[in-house]
Amino acid sequence: MATPNALLAKSLTVLADIQKAGKHVVRGAELPRMDRVRLLKAGFLDEVVRGWYLPSRPDAQPGGSAAWFAGMREFVTGYCEERFGTNWHVSPDQSLMLLTGERTLPKQLQVWAPAANNQRMALPHESSLFLYRAPRLCESEASADAAGLRLATLPAALVAVGPAFFTQQPLAARIALASIEDVSALLRPLLDGGHVHIAGRLAGGMRAIGRVETANEIVETMRAAQMEVQEAQPFEVALTPGPAGRPESPYVHRMRLMWQQMRQHVMEEFPAPAEVPSDVAATLAQVEERYVADAYHSLSIEGYRVTPELIEKVRNGQWQPDGEDAKTRDAMAAKGYFEAHIRVKDYIASVIAAKPDKWPLHEAVTSWYRALFSPSVTAGILKASDLAGWRNDQVFIRGALHVPLSKEAVRECMPVFFELLAVEPHPAARAVLGHFFFVYIHPYRDGNGRLARFIFNAMLVTGGYVWTIVPFEQRKPYMAGLEQASSHGNVKPLAKFFADLVRDQSRHPLPRPKGGLPGPGAGGATPPVGSS
Repeated sequence: MATPNALLAKSLTVLADIQKAGKHVVRGAELPRMDRVRLLKAGFLDEVVRGWYLPSRPDAQPGGSAAWFAGMREFVTGYCEERFGTNWHVSPDQSLMLLTGERTLPKQLQVWAPAANNQRMALPHESSLFLYRAPRLCESEASADAAGLRLATLPAALVAVGPAFFTQQPLAARIALASIEDVSALLRPLLDGGHVHIAGRLAGGMRAIGRVETANEIVETMRAAQMEVQEAQPFEVALTPGPAGRPESPYVHRMRLMWQQMRQHVMEEFPAPAEVPSDVAATLAQVEERYVADAYHSLSIEGYRVTPELIEKVRNGQWQPDGEDAKTRDAMAAKGYFEAHIRVKDYIASVIAAKPDKWPLHEAVTSWYRALFSPSVTAGILKASDLAGWRNDQVFIRGALHVPLSKEAVRECMPVFFELLAVEPHPAARAVLGHFFFVYIHPYRDGNGRLARFIFNAMLVTGGYVWTIVPFEQRKPYMAGLEQASSHGNVKPLAKFFADLVRDQSRHPLPRPKGGLPGPGAGGATPPVGSS
């Protein structure tokens, strides 16, 4: 007779097979009833709404939102397909946000469908779905980048949104206008609907972003159809025209615009830097003095996945998430941090000695990543292929609304990230925006937070500031600042947080933690600092 652990392991195997197919939300019909009951009772499933379930972990932090926001798009897609078939789409304004690179879903997602009943459906973590009975739908298509959500197409959404979108969401509106490659796709609905006022708004928007020929074509084509257009500039603030040439990826375009908007806020918050250091030995000695406190506060571990190893441990009754299973990972994390820190110091030394007018960082960051995780590969905790470069799957950040970029967008954005960092003249902007955008993109499966803090400090130290540690005790305002910048485009709280730390630690370095930190290869727990 099978033991309870063996039965639970069997049910976990079924769940793991579903997750291997890339699913984050499970329909009740996909799980046999006894497996579903067993997994619910053991804490490996949570019910979203009747008949829909979310994989979870019994050892997860109470109230954790990562699993839900990882699966929210997929749930909405599955629910709406089951109820409406293909006769639905996300509202035009929210479609535009997602089409222009926004990775944070609103707390209330709005779906248009003729068969809807103007119903608000409460969902986990204070989110909701509003099903609007739309008299007509826009042209739409399923978006693989949004887990299958049906989005109004870019031209259809631009025609459908009102003038308020351009004043309330100017960044998204600008990217949307810049992303139109074939103006005829925009002209067809304008001409068919006789939308002279909308044509005037879109022509004015195109002219405001520097697409003069496109603006002229809209106006002249409408006039050729006997429709007189009065051009109107829809943005509240005059815009700097964008670069000419083929439109960039919306993610790249969004990052460029965000960098330009945010850098001024960072410089306003930060004190002026001291003289750029010239004494390599003295600078590295100061960095080394702060190493133990830095490593103690920065080390972190993260994981959210049903794996074969977990299944076998459950089967044998040997799963110890708070015991021996954690100690080896902690030890390898400490050793990896030690090795990476050495390479960060090498980078700082090379920059101080060379005094470059640009700050190339690509090769340095990849070497820091390999150093962080080589010990775990050696110990058999990770596969050798985990050192191979940018991630090949989707990741999520515990407690954050922001969903990091898709693997395709990572490869589009990382070269531009390094380009922006290399030419940024102000060291505080290099440090804060280098940290923020690295976490925003999340190019690796793990280690992004540690690497972002290495980037932050490498840019600080080479720019005339001191090595500055984010204390574990201030994790909450730190993560809140990152969330404000990622989900709301507001970098001011994060910039102030960092600037205050720099001022304080310039005068009073953080003390060495009591008991110190275990050296490379030694055991010992470290505080769970955030999202890797």
